[in-house]
Amino acid sequence: MDLIQAIILGIVQGLTEFIPVSSTAHLVFASRYTGIYGGNPEQITATMAVIQLGTLAAAFVYFASDIWSISTSFLRDHFALITGRRGEIEGENKIRPVWMSDETWLGWLIVIGSVPVGIVGVIFKETIEGALTKDLWIISVMLILVAVLLQIAEFLGRQRKGLKELGVPEALIVGCSQVLALMPGASRSGSTIMGGLFAGLSREAAARFSFLLMIPAITASGLLELVEAWKILPQESFASLAIGTIAAGIVGYLSIWFLLAYLRRYSTTVFVIYRILLGAAILILLWQGMITPQV
Repeated sequence: MDLIQAIILGIVQGLTEFIPVSSTAHLVFASRYTGIYGGNPEQITATMAVIQLGTLAAAFVYFASDIWSISTSFLRDHFALITGRRGEIEGENKIRPVWMSDETWLGWLIVIGSVPVGIVGVIFKETIEGALTKDLWIISVMLILVAVLLQIAEFLGRQRKGLKELGVPEALIVGCSQVLALMPGASRSGSTIMGGLFAGLSREAAARFSFLLMIPAITASGLLELVEAWKILPQESFASLAIGTIAAGIVGYLSIWFLLAYLRRYSTTVFVIYRILLGAAILILLWQGMITPQV
């Protein structure tokens, strides 16, 4: 993989990781267009996972204050519990235990919400990394399916709850929705925002919890794949891969800012339409034999 190929993949990853349009679908086409590694699915999967670390870094930077407050509060509250110095913490949140701060409670909800995708990801690791997850039939169907579900969530969701009204049931709904993201074309942000809307969260709250929930999953998969990538990718490609990862981080940061600002005022309908049009276009191209399902 050369420098231009890596930058193209990085920009595509940064643009599509947080926008609910499926980064995998776009990266599959980008990898075909650039012809990296001759279409080797294991090497392409490893490359995608490593470049994801760029968008992970973007999430860490954008949500640095949230992550810091959640982490410090989590340690402080549990230390107070262990040492017997816990007290009742006042606040608007009536769902959490009285000895937890809002930040600690949010930390636990992120942990709880991460369990479903962790379990399913470990069980189906080999399938997720294989050629099936680059199949355009699956990608096109999932693009359309999640688009339809996202639009239904827009209609049915009450969109009243903020993060301080988030409880275990809502966290599990979003967490189970994140499992869909293991299917190519579903979109991690699309699936989790959909779950948040079904759980009654406002669009912005659903997006913020979605992005916070992504961090453990992307960290785990990215670091695991980094180890695999070191073994299966050509050593000379790592310099280019590093530049592509930086590009993904810069573009990803801007994408987070854009989506949160957008969802404060507008619905996800524009992304729903885009997903349906893209999925339908891929299906037509496959049906006409103009593209192949797999490399």
